[in-house]
Amino acid sequence: MDIKEYFARISYQGSHSKPDLATLSDIFQHHIRAIPYENLSIHCGERIELDLQPIYNKIVRKKRGGWCMENNYLLSWVLKTLGYDITLLGAKVYVPERDAYPDEINHLLLRVELDGKSYIMDAGFGMAYQMWQPMELISGTDQPQTPGVFRFQEENGIWYFEKVRRKQWVLNPSTSTSPIVENEVCRRVYLFTLQPRDIEEFRGCNAHLQTAPNSKFVLKSMCSLQTADGIRELVGWKLTEVKYNYRDNMDHVEIRMLAEEELEKTLKEKFSLTLDKKFVPVDNKLF
Repeated sequence: MDIKEYFARISYQGSHSKPDLATLSDIFQHHIRAIPYENLSIHCGERIELDLQPIYNKIVRKKRGGWCMENNYLLSWVLKTLGYDITLLGAKVYVPERDAYPDEINHLLLRVELDGKSYIMDAGFGMAYQMWQPMELISGTDQPQTPGVFRFQEENGIWYFEKVRRKQWVLNPSTSTSPIVENEVCRRVYLFTLQPRDIEEFRGCNAHLQTAPNSKFVLKSMCSLQTADGIRELVGWKLTEVKYNYRDNMDHVEIRMLAEEELEKTLKEKFSLTLDKKFVPVDNKLF
């Protein structure tokens, strides 16, 4: 594995001689804009592996994306190589359909210790709840970013990650002739503790999430990529493109249903993805 090859993959040409916050943020933003959050391997008949070399080959050399465990494990290697103090953490992702958190961890994120402060980095949540900058690990303080206002709330050693989403101007040509305005909303994203984790602790959930019949990742094919001013995401056949804060503290959201013959071209042009095997999109209801 070669750090220069990774930098070429994310089009990063900045300095990396000093492990400081500015460099950390710059590399992070290049990563999330170049590497999609996606689970398409599951829907191409491929297995998602949790060893670093296969992840590196997939994301860096084959120019694919990955889900949380792939993206953040790769990023941990990058940052450790550059001299950052990195700890793996485990989270439980909030399930809005059940208004509950799972019993076991099902998400990998990173803690960075830098100049006496702790930061949380997560390059593998994707969709509209993807942070764009490392977040300082402090409770009860709003941390505004381009996608919206993020914050942590700590209660008895458990940290809750939340996002306040702006109002949204939703244009869906396939179902409506006039846009719909959705109100601002605060959404729980996940909870975590500061207990250090080893990658071996994620092997069980990595296997479960790609095989269990009730797994969201089995029920839905997903691909998202952060852009300079928003996000693109493809769930099943539904393509959503968001421009953050396009006017009056409101996001512009455009939704379009794709035809089968548009999928390959859309993945290539919108997400810079070319798949080796036949992709079968899926968008089933969760629960």
